[in-house]
Amino acid sequence: MSSNQKTEQGSVFGATLLVAGCCIGAGMLGLPVTSAIAGFQPSLILFTVSWLFMLCTGLLVLEVNLWFPGEVNIVTMAEKTLGIYGKIIAWVVFLLLFYCLMVAYVAGSGEVFTGLLDGLTGITLPNWAGSTIMVAIFGIMIYLGTQAVDRFNRLLILGLALTYIVLIVMGGSHVNFDYLKHKDWSAATLVLPAMIVSFGFHNLVPSLTTYLNHNVRNLRIALIVGSAIPLIIYIAWEALILGLVPVEGANGFRAALSEGDITTSVLRNAVGSPLIVNVAHYFAFFAIVTSFLAVALSFVDFLSDGLHVKKTAIGKVFLCALALIPPFIFALVYPKIFLMALNYAGGFGAVILFGLLPAAMCWSGRYIQKNNKLQIVPGGKVTLIIVFLCSLLVIGLQLIQELKG
Repeated sequence: MSSNQKTEQGSVFGATLLVAGCCIGAGMLGLPVTSAIAGFQPSLILFTVSWLFMLCTGLLVLEVNLWFPGEVNIVTMAEKTLGIYGKIIAWVVFLLLFYCLMVAYVAGSGEVFTGLLDGLTGITLPNWAGSTIMVAIFGIMIYLGTQAVDRFNRLLILGLALTYIVLIVMGGSHVNFDYLKHKDWSAATLVLPAMIVSFGFHNLVPSLTTYLNHNVRNLRIALIVGSAIPLIIYIAWEALILGLVPVEGANGFRAALSEGDITTSVLRNAVGSPLIVNVAHYFAFFAIVTSFLAVALSFVDFLSDGLHVKKTAIGKVFLCALALIPPFIFALVYPKIFLMALNYAGGFGAVILFGLLPAAMCWSGRYIQKNNKLQIVPGGKVTLIIVFLCSLLVIGLQLIQELKG
């Protein structure tokens, strides 16, 4: 194997891990809490459906991205395929989605970091101090660029994998299988928005297209394998956590949902083994950091493209500040906003930006502009119509949920 081939294969591996890391993040902390009322079996089906939907739309984003040379982000893609109105929609919804996600990550990372620090050293810090430290670290990494984030992300993914395996092995013997028999199909739709956003890697596609030099085969592998890894991890994680904590009771999931608590807080309150709780804190730390890095990196790329800010030293400082400081302030003002931010991001932002918009861009490019270039997603108009309908269904479910609340 030549050195060029080795470099290419290494890039595919790194890109795959970036996709996986982008997905495995805040959802690990929020999904067990929001899905516990529905139960394990309904959640299993919804996880699979959510993954298939988001993989399909992610490949649609890749298809549109590959129609254009150079580094083209979602705003430019929307403008070239849907005109000025597409550009405006992409701008508004992208900002809504990613600021919601960044608020969730800042709030969640602060709580996880302080819990981890307390377990390791006995030093107790307020959550805002943990958020401040994490935002500072992330800002430095994002400033250094994609290659630095890729290398750092590989170490984090290794930590994620090791703590995940330890947690599954240790916690598996404590699982109460009676807890996993709970089912409430009427509550299943409540978790769908958060599940949708937990398979969101689409924002990373333009950055990966440039990173892998527009290699279609390698990009397809990175997206399919990279998004399938989180599916497997989410399902096993769901089985573990829902098998350790009851739905009802003072320390159960229903109480945690009403309080806006994350999974590690629920474990700490309900599980008697401090070792399991400590390992869960390590795992949660790696999970949220990998996702935070990938999302922040793509957000900076989006802002650079949309605002036409070149990535000079001063330009990168400005972009990093714009991506990190507003959600940091919001998370400080509303520290318990984690689960709410995830639901809004998934129910509205992710479905519009990564569901309706990719299908609309593909429809316009294929059938209106008569773009006969590469088509990655099969099924023609039928596939695009199904994506439209599924997206509208999720938005409708979220609206019904908001009206009931």
